[in-house]
Amino acid sequence: MSGRAWLALVIMVGLVTGSVLFIWLTGRSNAGGFEEIRLPNRTDMPVAIAAARDGTVWFTLESSDVIGRLRNGQIERIPKGAQSIEPLGLAVDVEGRAWYTEAPKQSISRASPDGAIASFGLSTPVARLGRLTVGPDNTVWFAEPTVMSVTRLRDGRFTRYVMGTLTAKIPADAAPFGVAIAPDGAVWATLPSADQLLRIAPDGNTTAFDVPTRRSGLGDIAVAPNGAVYFLEMTGNNIGRFVGGRFEEFAVPTPRAALTALAVAPDGAAWFTELRGHRLGRLRDGTITEFELPRPDARPFGITVDGANNVWYSDLSGWLGRLEAGRARGR
Repeated sequence: MSGRAWLALVIMVGLVTGSVLFIWLTGRSNAGGFEEIRLPNRTDMPVAIAAARDGTVWFTLESSDVIGRLRNGQIERIPKGAQSIEPLGLAVDVEGRAWYTEAPKQSISRASPDGAIASFGLSTPVARLGRLTVGPDNTVWFAEPTVMSVTRLRDGRFTRYVMGTLTAKIPADAAPFGVAIAPDGAVWATLPSADQLLRIAPDGNTTAFDVPTRRSGLGDIAVAPNGAVYFLEMTGNNIGRFVGGRFEEFAVPTPRAALTALAVAPDGAAWFTELRGHRLGRLRDGTITEFELPRPDARPFGITVDGANNVWYSDLSGWLGRLEAGRARGR
């Protein structure tokens, strides 16, 4: 965490879960269309972030026994019973419930808008978990590297698609990381060690696609409304796109930007975070545009886009940020 003093305005937002919380604004809320919110606890480290249909923004916290949300201008901390370790998976279903990975509990958990927590055990002694996504039918999909599986959770039951059993093209040790659902119901995943994208069709058939750049460090993945598949090449410092059976790669202007997360906006633009570049990036119409964050030591990690095209991001330094839609869609 940075030790520099923050220019902040303390705003009381009321009683939340039994205690008074404060939102600390940077004083630069209108700088370049950005607004940033300081989390109440100085030790808070927000990781994954996801926006609900009603505008609520959920986020996970590293080494914390709560899940957070920003609702009606208030930061809320919801106890979940166990401390998080690498809480990378988070998504919100159509009912406004937040689903998240819970590696220390070997489970996938769900936080309802009323604060109720439900957990679904994986029946494994240990768990390494990657990204998570939820479909329009509330089916949950997530990457489960411990057992080399892209796994579905539906009606309380798990179904595993285990690498090495799907097609001879996929190595048995190809641990998945990113996962996303396409408009046609297909599930896409990244297989970093195999330099492949995996597609699981709605009927369960699977296909693997070799990414052109080898050892590119595949990371997060997202699918646009038109079916275009976007993915991060973290080592290659590229944004990849797969559409119509053809791959394209777009170089990020900032060298060694440390790409960490990816999201596609309703308008079809692909947004990503640059942890070391202290920027957000947008790929639209084949062109990458970078947006420098208000603080020079910002550490953007997670990203999501709400229904109004506002871009939200988590900052490991203890902030949530928003780039308003007008600015996000401009330039």
